[in-house]
Order: sequence, then structure tokens, then C-alpha cells
Amino acid sequence: MCSGRVDPAHVIRAFYKGIDGVFIGGCHLNECNYLTQGNYYAQNMVLLLRKIMEYIGLNPERLKIEFMSGSEGNVYVEAVNSFVKKVKELGPLGRGEGLEKEALKSKLAEVSRLIPYIKVMKNEKLRTPLLNREEVDSYFTIDEIDKLFSEMVSYYIDPEKCRACMTCARRCPVEAIISAKKQIHVIDQEKCIKCGTCLEACPPKFGAVTKIVGEPVPPPIPEEKRALVSG
Repeated sequence: MCSGRVDPAHVIRAFYKGIDGVFIGGCHLNECNYLTQGNYYAQNMVLLLRKIMEYIGLNPERLKIEFMSGSEGNVYVEAVNSFVKKVKELGPLGRGEGLEKEALKSKLAEVSRLIPYIKVMKNEKLRTPLLNREEVDSYFTIDEIDKLFSEMVSYYIDPEKCRACMTCARRCPVEAIISAKKQIHVIDQEKCIKCGTCLEACPPKFGAVTKIVGEPVPPPIPEEKRALVSG
């Protein structure tokens, strides 16, 4: 029921499936029914996603949030009608921006895959109520989004240091670590959500997990060479 329940993944999935525009309605700011300030989170999420949309070439006007109460039916009707009119002016998703369908789907799929990473990296700003209305347009910037993607964080398990203790594998929230007893662990980069749990979980005496920023991750050690040899 709360607009704060809308996840960035929901919005990106809608666009991936070809929806031309996404409208989110929330309670008036400072009038949260659940005392969670979820509408502030929803606002910040929309501001972030609009900048990401701009970054990948989509018109940010395709995503809109409006605040109103349940008794303001006229406000809702006017807001939705205005949004629908705007989306029709923009045309079908991608075509209005001159983007090829498959290229756009590829970009949206990559953003969707990185949603957990984006939420981790921008958690503080997403959760901070934006009280100064003059800061709305500049709360997230294109330079900030460019840095978010160009200086992306990755994690790598050093095969020379891994002792196959399986601590990181047990802690990984998405089972992205390929592990077995007495076998050097490997991070599946396609599954990894870049949350850093493995880095925190790896025992300091081993220090096998490395954080890599803005650089390619070394290729994984071949499966036939993963057997741990005791020194």
C-alpha cells in the first residue's frame, strides 16, 4: 500500500517489458500513514532512476511520481491524464529516443542486474528524506551516475590465499560463490550483486577476497586447478 514498497526493479522490469511510461502515486510528503517516510524513499528512488534513464538514453519524463491523498480524486485524475498525454507525445518506448529495441533491452537488462548493487551504493541517499524542495533536481547528477557505472565495484577471490573455509559461500545472499570442500572458491561475476558480504565474511587471517574498483576482474582459475593443496 505504501509507495515506499515500489522497488527500482519493478520500474526497470516494466520498461524492459515495453511499458511506455510508469506513474507512481504516493501520500503527501510528511503525511505518511505508516510513519516510515516511505514516500520520501519513493521520491528519491524516482530521482535516481530518472538520472539512470537519462544516462542510458531514455527520456526521464517516462517516469513520474505525484503526491496526493486518497480523497483527492480530482488531483489523481489530472495527474494521470497529464502523464498519459506526455507519454503519448514521447511515443513508444525507445522509438521516441531513437534507440533500437534490442539495444535498449540489453541496457535495461544490465541495469536490472545491477539494481542490488545500485541500492547498496546509494542506500544512504535513498533513505535520507529530501526536505529541501530546491534540491530535488540536483539530488542525483549525471556525473554521479557515470561514476557509479564507470567505477563499478567487483570482488575477486585470490586463489593463492583462499583456504576453502566456505565462510564466504555460506554468507553470500545470492549463492554467487562456487565452492566445495578443499576447492578454491570462485565468484560467479554474473550472479554477484557486489554487496561486499564476501569481503566482510572472509577471515582476516586469510584475506582472500579483494575489492576491485573500475578495473576488469581477473579470469577465474580453471576448474581442474581448484583443488586445494596443503602446504
